[in-house]
Amino acid sequence: MSVASRLTFPFDAPPPQGEAPLIAPGIRWLRLPLPYRLDHVNIYLLETGDGWTALDTGLGTDACRQAWDAALAGPLAGQPLKSLIVSHFHPDHVGLAGWLCQRFGLEMTMPRPEYLHSAMIQYAPADHGEAVFRPFYQRHGLSPEATEIVLSRGHEYLRRTTGVPPSYRRIKHGDRLPVGERTFQVLTGGGHSLEQAMLHLPDQRIFLAADQVIARISPNVSVHPMEPDLDALGIYLASLRAIRDAVGPDVLVLPGHGLPFHGLHDRIAELIDHHAARCDDIAKACRERPLTVAEIVPHVFNRPLDAHQTGFAFGEVLAHVNHMLGQEALRLETDSSGVDRYRAA
Repeated sequence: MSVASRLTFPFDAPPPQGEAPLIAPGIRWLRLPLPYRLDHVNIYLLETGDGWTALDTGLGTDACRQAWDAALAGPLAGQPLKSLIVSHFHPDHVGLAGWLCQRFGLEMTMPRPEYLHSAMIQYAPADHGEAVFRPFYQRHGLSPEATEIVLSRGHEYLRRTTGVPPSYRRIKHGDRLPVGERTFQVLTGGGHSLEQAMLHLPDQRIFLAADQVIARISPNVSVHPMEPDLDALGIYLASLRAIRDAVGPDVLVLPGHGLPFHGLHDRIAELIDHHAARCDDIAKACRERPLTVAEIVPHVFNRPLDAHQTGFAFGEVLAHVNHMLGQEALRLETDSSGVDRYRAA
């Protein structure tokens, strides 16, 4: 029996847009649309006694605003939003933070690195422009044509977000976070983002996993120009093992994408095996001759990629390469033009 077949899904389908059903005591599930291949994000509403605390926001798009309006006028009518928790800085999770906080006068709670990174992009976008990304892609062998396609996305982050408020409440790993009559244990983990927050209710066996553990897809684990030599994959794998040690196998997992599920430890094992298999594929590809990251991408992602997907695929391959360098499974070779290639050790 495969690991995937050992997972169980208590809900056959997601809620229709504008609906927010109760899926656990004091927790509602709202799904918002995304304009990507991954076409949705899950928002969870935590009961406070006099309203709801939202976990994550959706993108800063008209479609997500309309979905919020439908829910607030429908199943949440008369039950106002009281506060906001944001798990991490990615735009599908923080995109409407500014809009929601301003509209409803909400306090926002977020891990410090996630808040500061979002604020940095918001207030100093030029620091993350072409001058940073172009040499990063060139160093790793992306062609000028492909580089231009990826860079054509420009500051998509700014177009997909409404900013973050000028002040916030910090949460960190190990905190106890009261929401209404319940207290959540805060876990954080890196790799997918900087210090993504997850919420655990041990007594009720509920785990709000954000994007760190999802049932059917592997969260993107990428390396970016700001930390080009980061072992993001090693950080992510360590986080998975820490989650396995801290959270029981019988919890209901409420992920940022896909369907809620049971089988957390089985899924963690599958994710660890998945990344080991990718490392094996990269080692095999680099055995005959050294390859750049751009040349490795088709060996890992053997399908056509658009500009959005190319950026993610490039960063994910580099995350595996950096991890393998640290494990001495690859050797770095830099040519006279400054382009890095990798050979299996």
